[in-house]
Amino acid sequence: MEITIFNDILIIFGTAVVVLFICHRFDIPIVLGYITTGALIGPFALGLISSYKEVKMLSEIGIVLLLFSLGIEFSMKNLLRIGRNTILGGSLQVMSTIFVIFLIFMFLGKPFNESIFLGFLTALSSTAIVLKLLQDKAELETPHGQLSVGILIFQDIVIVLMILVVPFLAGSDENITTALFLFAVKAISIILLTIIGGQWFINRILYYVIKTQSKELLSLVIVVICFSIAWLTYFFGLSLAFGAFLAGLIISNSEYSQQVLSDVLPFRVVFSSFFFISIGMLLNVNYFIDNLVLAISAFSLIILIKIMLVSLSVFLLGYPIRVVIIVGLTICQVGEFSFLLLEIGGDLNLIANDTYQLFLNVAILTMLATPFLIKMSPSVSDAFNRLPIPNFLREGLYGTIAETYVEKTFHLKNHIMIIGFGINGRNVARSAKMKGIPYVIIEMNPDTIHLERKKGELILYGDGTHESILKKAGIKKAKVLVSVISDPAATRRIVSIARTLNKDISIIARTRFVSEMVPLYQLGADEVIPEEFETSIEIFSRVLMQFSVPDREIDQIVDEIRADGYSFYRSIFMKKDQLSDYAKCIPEIEICIYNIGEKSELAKKTVGEIDLRKRYDVDILMIRRGKETILDPNGDVTLKKGDRLILQGSPESVSKISDVFEDDLQ
Repeated sequence: MEITIFNDILIIFGTAVVVLFICHRFDIPIVLGYITTGALIGPFALGLISSYKEVKMLSEIGIVLLLFSLGIEFSMKNLLRIGRNTILGGSLQVMSTIFVIFLIFMFLGKPFNESIFLGFLTALSSTAIVLKLLQDKAELETPHGQLSVGILIFQDIVIVLMILVVPFLAGSDENITTALFLFAVKAISIILLTIIGGQWFINRILYYVIKTQSKELLSLVIVVICFSIAWLTYFFGLSLAFGAFLAGLIISNSEYSQQVLSDVLPFRVVFSSFFFISIGMLLNVNYFIDNLVLAISAFSLIILIKIMLVSLSVFLLGYPIRVVIIVGLTICQVGEFSFLLLEIGGDLNLIANDTYQLFLNVAILTMLATPFLIKMSPSVSDAFNRLPIPNFLREGLYGTIAETYVEKTFHLKNHIMIIGFGINGRNVARSAKMKGIPYVIIEMNPDTIHLERKKGELILYGDGTHESILKKAGIKKAKVLVSVISDPAATRRIVSIARTLNKDISIIARTRFVSEMVPLYQLGADEVIPEEFETSIEIFSRVLMQFSVPDREIDQIVDEIRADGYSFYRSIFMKKDQLSDYAKCIPEIEICIYNIGEKSELAKKTVGEIDLRKRYDVDILMIRRGKETILDPNGDVTLKKGDRLILQGSPESVSKISDVFEDDLQ
């Protein structure tokens, strides 16, 4: 019996396990691990895979499931909420990229139709890679995260139109006006049909399926719904991927969407891995080596052009230079749907073989570079901010237009500065208004600013990480600064600059995770409110209610938990002379507690003798010995059984020292 595909799948997953383990060990994104796996086992390297067509088919299923789950996670409400950024930012980026690439290749002597096609390929960015990296960094809700997602969604939608146009570029005799009209009719019809069907048919099906309480039946129904809508869109001349995304958007409005998403995720992980591995298998290593200079030059040119054009598009939307640069570096790669277009163009002989392989190599290089570009983007934006650039670049076009609102801040004194106007910012403003406390808001969403000014709010457009914006909001006369934005790096910078500009101001920062508290206290925050910690307290209090614990006792317990939790982090920073050291803090820092157990080798040794900093790159912040607290212990302090060591270091460094201690990490 022929089981070649089974052997190939075993090789794929076996190699992927090894490569992904290495990636995890060195903190390399998983997407790069998949591409590396494909390159290793592909026909141009070890040649271990013989069933490439079957693997490609599985990868297409992965794309469908990937876009389906994306539609569920993103939801129709979110799509409509970022409509301005999606339409304006996306269209500016796509059209400018196509135009510039077209001009470059026409200048290089390429045919008209091939030049436009190469513009199509270059204009697209990787939704899968960027979303994964933004999710890992918890930056989807930041201004640059929302802008990146908006532009990427526009690209994922416009790919449908590109697929339609490609046959005409290849020399189709059909009338393009008639074809475009028929395409619009088909697209509108299928979208209306699926939306109406989703409201009246799909939700009812899910209701009866979930009543059976059969997970197996629900999983099968989900797959059938996803693939049916994808097939329907394909049948009407649209793409499978667009149909899958549309199916996800429809189900996102259902009350069962989270259950559906949890059932889809295991399938998505498996099949999407085939997609990225299949991309890696296309990489011709020999061609790359033989044309190294050409490939590197083309890679550099594409990255540079996309950074400039994406940044220009975001700048024209009115955003400040920090957001402009971060978005530019975030979506400057070539996207996964470019490979779909490339395959269609290759089948239609729209692109020369050498150009095909060159673009393939360059596209994969841009994907490989993406994690590093995203990681360095905050540092690059900070470097630009330190340059003597004009205010209209530093603050954004919208900031210069709204300059008249700055005059209203001159009379403010002992006011609250609210940075970010989401749910938390609105609650702070509402409370301040009720108590008659003056306040000013700093926000970067132009739509939010327009709406709130109609309501009479004193709201300034700008990036709170800029010293000039904080000064315009009257930071030197303000009593309290409240930062409630979702960007961890920006929050740290805001706290640092605010403390420099006003030594007496009270700084309250909201953050998502407890692990982000230490850097913020180091930089000068007076209070740091971690949502993760507060959520756990709220859950615990609700649990106590179920056991009929009196409200007064619950309030007392919650107060004690908050006092213990927050005072612990504050106590670390009691010594003012340590502030110069804290200026060197890094965002990847981790705080942990270890006990000196009865059999620990550290008992009776001095801090200098164990030298954790030299051996493991870990610092001892304090030692708790009964009721005594030893802050910043020197090398002569002798450790005793029962001591609790509060340590600081990177997650990797902290994990290496667990076997030194007898007790588990607290």
